Amino acid sequence: MTLSGKYRFLTVYTMLIVLLSAWTRAQQPRRDDEYPPPAILKLAKPFHDICVEQTGVKEEAIKEFSDGEIHEDEALKCYMNCLFHEFDVVDDNGDVHLEKLFSKIPAALRDLLIEASKGCVHPEGDTLCHKAWWFHQCWKKADPVHYFLV
Repeated sequence: MTLSGKYRFLTVYTMLIVLLSAWTRAQQPRRDDEYPPPAILKLAKPFHDICVEQTGVKEEAIKEFSDGEIHEDEALKCYMNCLFHEFDVVDDNGDVHLEKLFSKIPAALRDLLIEASKGCVHPEGDTLCHKAWWFHQCWKKADPVHYFLV
């Protein structure tokens, strides 16, 4: 490789690293004094407490999924299912109705959830817990910046 070829390679490589670094930072969850919205967290707290009690999920598992990496944990999956039931957005079969969920979400978050849900319409899973987890991991992948789990 000639000197100009090496220089061009290093320039392209450096630009690629800078772009990947910026993209990675842009994909980090937004966590500040205003987001997730404190009023939403306060309203969701009773549901959170009920579902933690019912499922035995660890707070660390909730926080890791919300702010860190997607991971599988049976208690966490059932916690997510419990939240859907507590928010009353499921039918008698336990199937999530996105329209009902959207109608219960404050306007400030509704558009974000609708956008994140565009590719999240056919849940997979053998149980209601697995289907609930499928929705959450799909939303997190679709919008890792704004996704949060209460």
